[in-house]
Amino acid sequence: MVDIEKANQEAFKRLLDARPVWIGVEKAIDVIPGMKKNLILHAGPPVTWDRMSGPQKGAVMGVLVYEGLAKTPEEAATLAASGEIEFDPCHHHDTVGPMAGIVSASMPVAVVKNETFGNVAFNTLNEGIGKVLRMGAYSPDVIERLKWMENVMLPVLSKAINKAGKMELKPIIAEALTMGDELHNRSRAASYLLFAKITPYLLQTMEDTKSTIDVINFMQANIHTFLPFIMASCKASLDPAKNIEGSTMVTAMSRNGTDWGIQVSGLGDEWFVAESPVPDVLLFPGFKKEDVGRDIGDSSIMETAGLGGFAIAAAPAIIQFVGGNVALGTSKNLEMYEITIGENNIYQIPNFDGRGTPTGIDIRKVVEKNIVPFLDTGVAHKDAGVGQVGAGLVDAPMKVFKDAVVAFAKKYAS
Repeated sequence: MVDIEKANQEAFKRLLDARPVWIGVEKAIDVIPGMKKNLILHAGPPVTWDRMSGPQKGAVMGVLVYEGLAKTPEEAATLAASGEIEFDPCHHHDTVGPMAGIVSASMPVAVVKNETFGNVAFNTLNEGIGKVLRMGAYSPDVIERLKWMENVMLPVLSKAINKAGKMELKPIIAEALTMGDELHNRSRAASYLLFAKITPYLLQTMEDTKSTIDVINFMQANIHTFLPFIMASCKASLDPAKNIEGSTMVTAMSRNGTDWGIQVSGLGDEWFVAESPVPDVLLFPGFKKEDVGRDIGDSSIMETAGLGGFAIAAAPAIIQFVGGNVALGTSKNLEMYEITIGENNIYQIPNFDGRGTPTGIDIRKVVEKNIVPFLDTGVAHKDAGVGQVGAGLVDAPMKVFKDAVVAFAKKYAS
């Protein structure tokens, strides 16, 4: 008979032992396993073009124009539906993507290595907020920014990190938690910490003054500069905990704006899915409730690793930004300890007197306690081409955890 507790302790230990370091910035086609020119990676569980949500379709249309495979968004939509373009989840290629999570061949990606286990994870560089591709926007200024990131930001940043050799990310994450970040919706402190560490190398490797200054200004102004690094860190940290026989620990939670899915260590690569819920949103000016799209993005990899909603008590400023209050954040954060295997030994919450963040979601505890994971998240417009409409709070659907428990019982009962 399988020893679930022993299996879970092994999965939990691998997660805590992870040592994610930033080692490079490269084009997706050069480093992501299986990447090719007619392949587009997306957030969430597998989904076909006809079932894609509005923001994910918008991002696909934009990226086909960006790659030069279509001249207009309308032509891109026809190409996407033709069968000539292949779609696959980011998670199937050691990658994670925020919101729509679209990754194409030419996009620059941050490369993060887990030095303890030797595996690598990838994530696209962050474009900023508002009208951006990851939120489903595809206007000419969105495409122009992506081209600038490929042709200017990639080589400048690549030289800098190559000069540095590598950059430890776990200490940045731990320090940012003491500075008011929970790392999902608020990564402002972490972004500044990363900016302070990489800027000397940007200056040391400067060949073209304007390009370097433009990159410095872009990173300094972007409060989400750290987002791809934290997401890739969590992915690189969780992947060694996959495929441990008998473990009920969740290794991925992800959404594509249509379906909400999880993967479980002891159940291999199978996705357990349910309809993605609509977040409770604090809207940007000019938008209304009817504009809100369903929950979307691979960024829930952070809650899977014990950050984001699982560290919301560390970030009182962000809980108000996403429409909640400090009491709600504290209450939800404390609930997460009821459904996790243990507490993080490095990531600590100051408001809980330095208690480690709840880490390692156990599907059995979710079902037994009737408590689902809690996320704070960005929110996109339901239609293609618009972009971000606000930020909000959302509970994971219980169905995915119940289905996983049933599947686990069937697999290990025999």
